[in-house]
Amino acid sequence: MDNLEWLQQVSEPILEPDLPICDPHHHLWYRSTNRYLLDEILSDTGSGHRIVSTVFVECSSMYREGVSKDMAPVGETEFVQGIAAMSASGQFGPTRIASGIVGFADLMLGSSVKPVLEAHCQASVQRFKGIRHAAGWHESVEINNSHTNPPQGLMLRDEFREGMSVMDDMGLVFDAWFYHHQIPEFVDLARAFPNVTMVLDHFAGPIGIGPYRGQKEAVFNDWKENITELKDCNNVYFKLGGINMKRNGYDWHKREVPPSSDELVDATAAYYEHCIDTFGVNRCMFESNFPVDRDSCSYAVLWNAFKKMTSSKSEEERLALFHDTAVSAYRL
Repeated sequence: MDNLEWLQQVSEPILEPDLPICDPHHHLWYRSTNRYLLDEILSDTGSGHRIVSTVFVECSSMYREGVSKDMAPVGETEFVQGIAAMSASGQFGPTRIASGIVGFADLMLGSSVKPVLEAHCQASVQRFKGIRHAAGWHESVEINNSHTNPPQGLMLRDEFREGMSVMDDMGLVFDAWFYHHQIPEFVDLARAFPNVTMVLDHFAGPIGIGPYRGQKEAVFNDWKENITELKDCNNVYFKLGGINMKRNGYDWHKREVPPSSDELVDATAAYYEHCIDTFGVNRCMFESNFPVDRDSCSYAVLWNAFKKMTSSKSEEERLALFHDTAVSAYRL
C-alpha cells in the first residue's frame, strides 16, 4: 500500500470550510524517490479547507549548477518563483502557492553572505522574505542532524551572528529550526537580535526517538520550561505544527491506519495550548509542514485537528492563528 492509499483510509468531513488559512510552511521538490510540485500541493490544499495562500520554506531543492557553493541555493528561489508565478496566474484555482519564499543562505559566511541574500532578493523581488539556516544537532547517531550539516552550537558562533547582522540590516526574516535541547541557544540569539523577525519552526523539534524514546512527559516538561523563556522576545513568532514527523516519536507512520484528527489532538494538543496561552494568537500560526508530515496524516485531517484545538477561541483569535499572524510575520 502506498502512502496515498494509506492516508485515504481515514476520511473526515471538513470542519468550517470557509475559514481562511495561510499555510506558512511547506516544501516543493522533485526527487528520484518522489515529487511534490504544484499539482501535488494543490491536491492537498484543495482537499476541502480554504487555503488562500502559502509560504514555501527551503528544502535544498533545485540548486544552481555551475556556480559557487555559496550561490547555488539561489536556484531554489528561482525554481519556487516560477511555481508561484504559475499559481498567481489564476489558472490553477484560488490558492496562491508560495506567496512568500524562505530560502537558504549560509550565515557562517559572515558579512560575505550579503551578495547571496541580494541574489535571492533579485530572483524573487516581491516574494522572497528571508532564509532558514537549520541548526538541528545532536550527539546521538540515532537522531539525524539537520540537512545543512550544522556544527554543534551553530547559533552561538561569531561567524553565524555576523551573518545575522546582515539579515538585520536587510530587514529579512529568519526561520529557525533545531531540536528542543537547543532552545537556550536560540533564546540567546533572539535576545541578541531583537530587531530581526524570527519564526520558530515546529515547536523547536521535541524529539521522541533515540535517547528520548519513552520519555514524552520529561521531554514536554523540559521543552515547556525552556520555550517559556521566549515570552518577552516579541520578535519571535511560533509555527504550530511539524510535530508529526518520524523524529517526534509518535510512530503514526507505523500504524495500519493513519490517525484521525481526534487522535492528533489527544496526542499533541498540550504543545499547541502552551504556545497559544503563553505567546498569544498574534505570535502563533498553524503550519502543515507538508509533505513531510504527510508521512503521518492527511492534509485534511491535520487542519481538522487544528480547528478542533481552537473551537473555544473567538473568531478574531482564530483568524489570527489560521491566517493573519502568518501574513503579518512574513509581510505577505
